[in-house]
Amino acid sequence: MVRADNRQALLRGARQCIDQQGYARTTARNVTTAAGVSTAAIGYHFGTIDALLVTAVLDGMEEWSAQLGDQMASIAELPASDRLTALYTAAVEAFSGHRGVLAASFELIARADANEDVRRRLRESVQHAREDLARLLFDLDPDVDEERTNRTGAVCYAILSGLMVQWLVDPEGLPGPGTVGEDLTTGIQNI
Repeated sequence: MVRADNRQALLRGARQCIDQQGYARTTARNVTTAAGVSTAAIGYHFGTIDALLVTAVLDGMEEWSAQLGDQMASIAELPASDRLTALYTAAVEAFSGHRGVLAASFELIARADANEDVRRRLRESVQHAREDLARLLFDLDPDVDEERTNRTGAVCYAILSGLMVQWLVDPEGLPGPGTVGEDLTTGIQNI
């Protein structure tokens, strides 16, 4: 029981450190101090500090994605012309409370070439997100039109990723959700 508790404490400590000081500046000592466990616990549960931080970031991204998914559940019921604006609003709301993990996800992407497991997990996550966005926003089904679903999902994901970057570096500079409007939706529908 104590070992499982230490594992969870390490993940919580890693998330706290990532949120407070970022991925690259988080050390094993920072995490174990925040978790209240010995540094040996990192080796026992994760092997390395890097493996622990990767797990904490990927878990945090899954948490953020689930929150966004919950907020987007009602979007499918809206008219197609209103869905992109609703997604924009839901995404910005879901970013709050996840700043550290969202920023760390970009650091993780930069490191993905050196770690095939991380690269695979990120690739799967992106593929699912593209498909989900195309389905949610434009009622596209990859079983019916795989090529259009992939193209549309890629554009939707690019917009969401770009929105995330802008929110991280200049949140006050983002246009209000009402100004996103039909132009983006129309443009994406014509892909």
